[in-house]
Amino acid sequence: MVELTEWELEKFKRQIQIPGFGEEAQRKLKASSALVTRVGGLGGPTAMWLAAAGIRRLVLAHGGTLTPSNLNRQILMRGDGVGKPRAPQADETLRRFNPDLELKAYGEDAKPHNVAELVGQVDLVCDCSPDFGERLLLNAECWRQGKPMVEAGMNGMEAHLTTILPPHTPCLQCTVPEVPDWWDPLGFGVLGAVPGTLGALTALEAIKVLTGFGEILAGTLLVFDGEDMTFSKFAISKRPDCPVCG
Repeated sequence: MVELTEWELEKFKRQIQIPGFGEEAQRKLKASSALVTRVGGLGGPTAMWLAAAGIRRLVLAHGGTLTPSNLNRQILMRGDGVGKPRAPQADETLRRFNPDLELKAYGEDAKPHNVAELVGQVDLVCDCSPDFGERLLLNAECWRQGKPMVEAGMNGMEAHLTTILPPHTPCLQCTVPEVPDWWDPLGFGVLGAVPGTLGALTALEAIKVLTGFGEILAGTLLVFDGEDMTFSKFAISKRPDCPVCG
């Protein structure tokens, strides 16, 4: 088990004070790693709160360049970074925020040619992609490698969150058999506080999975409606004919 330095004990003392968390959970975080795909409106806050909590290593995967319409929600980016690649901006922000963080930022999204390498580097995956094809790809690879995946997504004012634990829980393809024909990753509205809220919840769920603290959303779907501030939980089950986990 890794040990905590005097600096770390001081830096994280407020969360160490939480009953049931303590130094043991903090040491587990210090020994843990996570992949966040991607680091936009949802993945950005997820990565930030994982860095704040003291995770040892983050791997980021986010391609493309920053656009003006990204700036209402992508908190790791910079106002003067429009037109520039997003991954280096996320890397710089997180390193400034937590200089002790081990960080690897890839300037491309998860794809068939790189998904095994991305997932293989970490203990846990935070799936924050707006693309259903990418989500299903990550789901299949996490299941193949036996890695937990915190699955988070939003559309408009609504958001959902669950944790997939191979081989025990349903996988994503149990509830989403294929990419919906109605889905357009560029065609949904986003008020930044909604993915920001979900990003914090995603990081919290990941922290609980990595440390064994608290109760996680294994086999449970959490649904949040930001318009009327309601939270609901639904039990989800494996689909017998699921090609991934059935």
